[in-house]
Amino acid sequence: MRIKRRYISGIVLLFLLALTLSASLVKTYGFEQGGRFEYNRARIIGYMLKQNLAAHHFANKHFDPELSAAVVDLYLKTLDSQKRFLLKADADKLMSYTDAIDEEITTGKLELADAGSSILEKRTALVKRFVNEILAGEFDFSTREFIETDPEKMDFCTDENELKERWRKVLKYQVLNQYLSMLEDSAGPASESNKENKDSKKEAATESRPESKNEPKDAPQKNEQVKIAEKAPDKKPDEAALMKSAKEKIVKNYETFFTRTSQEKERERFDRFFSSVARAFDPHTEYMPPAGKEDFDIGMRGTLEGIGATLKEDDIYIKVISIVPGGPAFLQGRLHAEDIILKVAEGANEPVEITNMPVGDAVRLIRGKKGTEVRLTVKKPDGTHEVIPIIRDIVQIEDTFAKGTNIKDEISGKTFGYIKIPTFYRDFEGARHGGTGRNSTDDVRKELYKFESQDISGLVLDLRNNGGGALTDAVKIAGLFIKTGPVVQVKNSNGKIQVLADEEPAVQYSGPMIVLVNKFSASASEILAGALQDYGRAVIVGGDHTHGKGTVQSIVDLNDMTIFGGAERYKPLGALKLTIQKFYRISGASTQYRGVIPDIQLPDRLKGIKSGEQYLDYALKWDTIGPANYSKWADLDDDIKELREKSMRRVAASQDFREIEADSKKVIEQRNKSLYSLNIDDAKTERAEGRSREKEGKSPHGHGKREKREYGKEMTQQDRLDFWLKDLHEDVYVREGLAVLSDMLAIRHAASVN
Repeated sequence: MRIKRRYISGIVLLFLLALTLSASLVKTYGFEQGGRFEYNRARIIGYMLKQNLAAHHFANKHFDPELSAAVVDLYLKTLDSQKRFLLKADADKLMSYTDAIDEEITTGKLELADAGSSILEKRTALVKRFVNEILAGEFDFSTREFIETDPEKMDFCTDENELKERWRKVLKYQVLNQYLSMLEDSAGPASESNKENKDSKKEAATESRPESKNEPKDAPQKNEQVKIAEKAPDKKPDEAALMKSAKEKIVKNYETFFTRTSQEKERERFDRFFSSVARAFDPHTEYMPPAGKEDFDIGMRGTLEGIGATLKEDDIYIKVISIVPGGPAFLQGRLHAEDIILKVAEGANEPVEITNMPVGDAVRLIRGKKGTEVRLTVKKPDGTHEVIPIIRDIVQIEDTFAKGTNIKDEISGKTFGYIKIPTFYRDFEGARHGGTGRNSTDDVRKELYKFESQDISGLVLDLRNNGGGALTDAVKIAGLFIKTGPVVQVKNSNGKIQVLADEEPAVQYSGPMIVLVNKFSASASEILAGALQDYGRAVIVGGDHTHGKGTVQSIVDLNDMTIFGGAERYKPLGALKLTIQKFYRISGASTQYRGVIPDIQLPDRLKGIKSGEQYLDYALKWDTIGPANYSKWADLDDDIKELREKSMRRVAASQDFREIEADSKKVIEQRNKSLYSLNIDDAKTERAEGRSREKEGKSPHGHGKREKREYGKEMTQQDRLDFWLKDLHEDVYVREGLAVLSDMLAIRHAASVN
């Protein structure tokens, strides 16, 4: 569900009492004697984090050896996730602090953060020298050698010579990719491959894991050489000039990177350590420095003005959380949840590396005037890189609301209802000021009212890509399909369980229904799907599992905790986003980690993508509590078995699903591939294969075959509606959902006859 700022008076009072720092503690910390300002400030923050995390995190974890090891592991990853800076001896030295984490935070002796920053600064200076020396020379791209790009398959280098050799391959790989991208661009519009990929200049298959903040990667860009070639497409490009230009771009990237690194402030170094401490408790618990807290608030307001996407900081990266239905990114069709944005360019201008950049700064780069183009260099979950051009526009809020239509099934001839819920929205602010406040429950109810006069034979409720929202609406919407009863159980860190129930006996729709889900159905959408499944009210159809986000977070403002003398001068201190509750289905099973397992599982291009709670470091595990007291709507076990068999036969005979299955296997192969050739002929072959896949117009996030979207043209509301309806009728998953509904009707008819 979407996180909301909550300041519950009782909890805040408890926090304040727990964080009352005595005068003796102030004296022990040495604040009265001055010292390093940032170091003293960090010691205060460290103490506050420990008190809040140990006392109020849902998992009731403490700083034992296991948790301390997690802190150091995460800290090492923030320093050098790609193992291209630290030596093995450096990593071993930092790992030796594992037994001292608790003492460090308790006493305020933050030695790990100091040691890590000192080592990284020293190694960065060494790598800078290596990079300059290597790029000053020449590369031989005719030799047969390979680069390993998965850091999990590598160890830290043992000495400086090995480190320099690793960087030689890294730089050779980057220059090669930059050169080939520019070579493809220089072919001009007369080239068939350029024609097919005019707005889609995809890099060669690249690293299977996100690159480090220490490695700005190359992206295809148009320089003057390329522009000249485009004006004269019949002229053979000057390959020597292109190679020189490619190397110059890589040199410039690293000049920018090393400049940014040299400007890192002492406060940022401590923030990196605190982030590791918080995330060791679970992925959704995090320390937010003052700027980061502002960025978080920006994200919570919904969409990015200009392209229609929601972003968040994920470690050192900027990750896409959701795409606004009907917005420019949605209409363009190639930016998706879980994509990592590496660079941002204004049209054909030079891109700006945004790795390790606050999300607020990234937002400012992405925003722009309506009608202008922004180019995003993104890394896909399968490891491939892609440059995505998006024409900025005003995001139409109307497109983010629930909407429905009726669909006639061509095979059975029956009419079915369809409702899409993009998110569980609720205008709390409007309701607070005397209005009713628009909400997803009322909008879904209105669509169900319309269906009453249309005599629908069944209903498809689409929760795909629904990342959550207002828990209130997940409960209320469930109530539209059941009489009364519990919908979800919420457990606090103290073990207290609250049951949220539907108290309204009216049932808005009582006919057969299925619910569509995928890996991006998370939190509140998992609660709704899980409740309808537990009641036997609906058949859940989708991939192998939903996202698995089954926790609730609260924001604690650390500025409210500075109630001892002398601490005011250290503000602002930032905030702590803290996991305080966990969701459980009415059956007693948690939605955390495992998510909801569909009754009928369909082939899914997303299957090969590591997306979901179970792939996050130190995620809270799945568990169970006692079931709530509820009565099933129906026992669908026998029906589901028959429905599953019929669906499997249809899927096996479907060309669309066979293609999806094949694409899924390719995604898995691509994700597992981490060894790449540095030979130019091999690289050209790999890029050609990548263009071939893209030419087919297949995306691992797509629902089926779709025509390319005219995302740059002006669209009326009717245009958007027509586009949505056309997209819906081409959706292979919706078609299979209608077939499942037809099977349900046939089974019920046979049962009534018998």
